[in-house]
Amino acid sequence: MPPPGHTVRRALALPLLAALCCTAAPAAATEKPAAPAWTANPSASPSAHGSGQAGARPYFYLEGLPGSVLKDRLSVTNPGTEPVTVRLRGADAYNAGDGSFAVRRTDGSTGTGTWLRVARTEVTVPARTRAEVPVTFTVPADASPGDHPGAVVAESGGRSVGVRVRLRVGGPRLAALTVEDVGVHGRTIRYTLVNRGNTVLVPRLAVSADGLFAHLRRGPRTLPVELLPGRRARLTEPWPNAPALDSATVRLRVTAAGGAHDEATASALFVPRAPVAGGALLLVAAASGYALRRRRRRRAGPPGDPPTEPRKHTEERHLVKAGADT
Repeated sequence: MPPPGHTVRRALALPLLAALCCTAAPAAATEKPAAPAWTANPSASPSAHGSGQAGARPYFYLEGLPGSVLKDRLSVTNPGTEPVTVRLRGADAYNAGDGSFAVRRTDGSTGTGTWLRVARTEVTVPARTRAEVPVTFTVPADASPGDHPGAVVAESGGRSVGVRVRLRVGGPRLAALTVEDVGVHGRTIRYTLVNRGNTVLVPRLAVSADGLFAHLRRGPRTLPVELLPGRRARLTEPWPNAPALDSATVRLRVTAAGGAHDEATASALFVPRAPVAGGALLLVAAASGYALRRRRRRRAGPPGDPPTEPRKHTEERHLVKAGADT
């Protein structure tokens, strides 16, 4: 009897093999099949210099002066059993709202993505084969100094992979960072980091809070964000042990390589919702009761005074007196 683990693996493998067979059958029946999707996890990376092994470098790193031409090679690997046609293009990089690394879509680049040229914009890679494609970066003569991030994007069959490009243009470098829009919302501290310089920054954050009951201390730690020049990221910091009733001052301090640093504070008021709602109802009830008592006292008049005659009788007495005078 096969071991339980073997049975589970076989049960998982049979549906996968059936799906692969169903997917491959229509392609075999067509005379001129379209470029199939990658049948295994594709890979694209800078070519290894001299080692002959792809993946030795995680990204392109190039540096040059304005007007220079920088050259490298891209390695595209097809581990599948069918040839694939891959389209290559350059793209600008930016930070998404949460700070994650993102690249522009087709025709959306105006910077580094337009400086990049590949020897072939479309290349067919045979099964279980790696293709080497020359890549050229032409730095404009008026390019500003500092980091210009981008990516080389490889697309095929509705899937895409990107290789980061870190291109640095020679000249003065400035590392500047600000922390803005600090606020406390429940048990979460929200803030915005802005890269005011021309270099890519990896920020470090320290958090503190002081109040009657709140005493928070978190030493500097590296955030999982690469903040690109001129970009901003809206981030959050959890505060699970925030007090239920207190008034505190929250302080955020950020630092990064190159001397970049900034600090910002925000006031936070913690008030339990249930007691506040109950207290408001009590105040409304007390105010209503007080107003009702005042109306009753006004109708009754001061203590000891005789009751006020009805208004109708008083008017009749004035009419009689007026008739007598007549």
